[in-house]
Amino acid sequence: MGSIDSELLLLTCADPSGERWLRGYGSRRVPTVDGVPTVTLPARPGRADLDPVLTEHRPGRIMVHGTDADLAAVVLRLLRTERLDVEVAYLPSPRRSAVAAIWGLPSGPAALALAMGGRAEPAPLVRDDTGGALVGRAEIRELRGECWCDDTLVLRGTAPRLVVAPGPRGIAVRVGRGSGLPDGLPRPAPSRSRIGAGGAVGRAVQVGGTPFTVTADGRAYPRPLERRTWYRHTTDWLLVRP
Repeated sequence: MGSIDSELLLLTCADPSGERWLRGYGSRRVPTVDGVPTVTLPARPGRADLDPVLTEHRPGRIMVHGTDADLAAVVLRLLRTERLDVEVAYLPSPRRSAVAAIWGLPSGPAALALAMGGRAEPAPLVRDDTGGALVGRAEIRELRGECWCDDTLVLRGTAPRLVVAPGPRGIAVRVGRGSGLPDGLPRPAPSRSRIGAGGAVGRAVQVGGTPFTVTADGRAYPRPLERRTWYRHTTDWLLVRP
């Protein structure tokens, strides 16, 4: 099979049932652009779904239409196939998107206009110690244990919620009651505190404690963990943003 040299490629991802498509682009079920190849993929596309498409089309910019979890899957495949020089534009579904909130991305037709004409800038590529990538928001609820961000103690004791998210300065983390994204302000936890309320930003976040469930980009990890590490990869990915 020959390859197709195309600067732009639109990837649109189905929901897990495969019975409906993400909406939000006017009256259309999925966005379409004249002259731009469009490939439909399953939700959270994996190696067998995406690698042949990248090999065939060799795009300079990919437009990903789907959820934060779909975007994370695409970025992970770019990492593993050594294609981090490919620009990525995100067309978020109408569902709540942490990625859009972090980077100020629009939705609907405005997202399509940005994807076509916006400029790509480096964004921290956050990996975890089980081989995944985090592009939006991760959280752990009812945590009992300890958390460090680089050399900053964020938690030693218990916290109702711990939230981690990439951002312009690296990986931000906070502990407390609210569900909002970390603001990246340094708030070291007192070394003798039994209830966490700290925050920080850095290159790595390490969490350990009694078994806990991690939810990342809207998806729960399939089994409880006692440890989790998020860290910034040595190479950024290229995100089209305002």
